[in-house]
Amino acid sequence: MKAVLFIPVIAMLLILALYPIDGYDQTGIRRLKRLERIQQGAIKATNPPLPPGALKTYGEIALQLRTRAGDSLGGFLQPDPDFQARVNTLFRGLDKSYSLALLDISDPANPRYAQRNQLAGYQPGSVGKIAVLNALFYQLARLYPDSWEKRTALLRDKSVRAGVWGLTDEHTIPIYDLEKNSLVKRQVIAADVFTLYEWTDHMLSVSNNGAASIVWREVLLMAAFGDRYPGLTQEQADAYFNETERKVLTDLGNEVVNQPLRELGISGDEWRLGSFFTRGANTYVGDKGGSIGTPQGLMKYLIQLEQGNIIDEASSLEMKRLLYMTDRRIRYAQAPALREAAVYFKSGSLYKCDRVKDPSCGKYMGNVINYMNSVAIVEHPDNCKYIVVLMTNVLGKNSASDHMYLAGRIDQLIRQN
Repeated sequence: MKAVLFIPVIAMLLILALYPIDGYDQTGIRRLKRLERIQQGAIKATNPPLPPGALKTYGEIALQLRTRAGDSLGGFLQPDPDFQARVNTLFRGLDKSYSLALLDISDPANPRYAQRNQLAGYQPGSVGKIAVLNALFYQLARLYPDSWEKRTALLRDKSVRAGVWGLTDEHTIPIYDLEKNSLVKRQVIAADVFTLYEWTDHMLSVSNNGAASIVWREVLLMAAFGDRYPGLTQEQADAYFNETERKVLTDLGNEVVNQPLRELGISGDEWRLGSFFTRGANTYVGDKGGSIGTPQGLMKYLIQLEQGNIIDEASSLEMKRLLYMTDRRIRYAQAPALREAAVYFKSGSLYKCDRVKDPSCGKYMGNVINYMNSVAIVEHPDNCKYIVVLMTNVLGKNSASDHMYLAGRIDQLIRQN
């Protein structure tokens, strides 16, 4: 039998510009200062105006389930019969490659939940970066258990070099020069130096894989060095990685992102992260356990985030700010129905094409695998608020457009009461 040639096409979704645009003073993220200057008319925008839902200020972002902080997850994850029946109609005639967890929190005292194939496992792609974000704030709390100010000061003031960990990723990062008022977008290079806040923003705002590996590296160093980490030099960090056994680094790297999820009651079969995001990181650490995400696992996380129960209330709120979209919306978040809504969003994609089988196989239309995962907290001005996790592996279909279409239908269903 003639061998079949598979030509892979692999991609992670690009999600643009998060965090409230007035957050520069709190974070030192220079990209935000540019957006602020555009809003003030000081410089000319090069992109279309921000949608109304992207204009919330730093102080306006809030946790929607704070009054339910003491409630168990089980109480939220019981399907409402009528709501469930109506959600089922969205997927009538579709196969089980569509999986969903949906929680309407418009009335926090009476949430409505529905699900579909909620335990199905998917390659999470860039959605896994939320686990890295969580691990970062987990370690910050261990470093400074009694001081939120010291945690954010470390994020704002400590700068670290990319090194090979940031290589390679096709996604560019925005580099804004405050004095020259100039913006350059390019790929991460080994010599790049940014603060922890800025690397975290690059990880989420443009879904840069190099930035994700760098943030994960710093989380590993926090766990390894403890209270010595704030003063850790580049030379000491390099020596640690060069002199420590690869298995030790792999085990610790895996533990720092996954153990905090286990402590939240999210099992390894519901959500786990098994590999760094760049080949450069694999110079020092290996893969372990594989990566998987399920709608139920991610929903468990987002509920606790809204309750303020991820580490503590301040950490939960800051992580939510870091997930706030403040620029051009794409995929699920691009649905016209969400234009007025604040959207806290992450998406991840992984697709692979066999072009011998189908020469026209293209972006986000893989015919071997075609994972697309969307995680969103949606808050409309009229108090319609909900959390949604949509995960699919529908072969040969434009999954980016599919998610945008479903976003509109889900929004309409919820607003019908």
